[in-house]
Formats: sequence, structure tokens, C-alpha cells
Amino acid sequence: MPMVWIPAPWREKLTAGQQQVDVGGETVRQVIEALEARFPGLQQRIIDTERDRIRHDIAVSVDGEISVEGLRRKVAPDSEVHFLPAMAGG
Repeated sequence: MPMVWIPAPWREKLTAGQQQVDVGGETVRQVIEALEARFPGLQQRIIDTERDRIRHDIAVSVDGEISVEGLRRKVAPDSEVHFLPAMAGG
């Protein structure tokens, strides 16, 4: 199963402090759906539901590469998936 790294700001509220979780899925969309089933509220932080795409302030990294394929990006059973929220400041 793909391993998903949970961003630090989301851990306490959404995953009871878990830093990484294994979830099923063959695409980024399926991984997010599996995360949502396990941790309700996570999907809304990642997907812009009106446009059915990754939110503009989130980058998705699959196996160390930032994906431009969005929700369609294929994920292997041994993949590492990171959701990277934009950081404010300067």
C-alpha cells in the first residue's frame, strides 16, 4: 500500500498525531478517497471540489517528484505520497 506522509499542521486535528499512514489506491484520487474514509475532513484540505482538482495551495509529491497530473497521477503499491501545503511568510 502507498505510504502517505501527513503534513505537520494536519496531524493533531485529523490523524491523532500520526505522521505517516498506509492506505490503498492506484491513483492520487483513490489515495485521497481512502484517506477521507479513514480520516474525515482530510479531503477538503487537498481537493478543490468545485473544480475537481488538487487545491492551488497544495503540491503533491509521489516518490519524490512533484506531480503535475493531479488526481490522475498513478501511485504504485510501494510509493511515498506527500501533500505539501504552501507556506506563508517571507
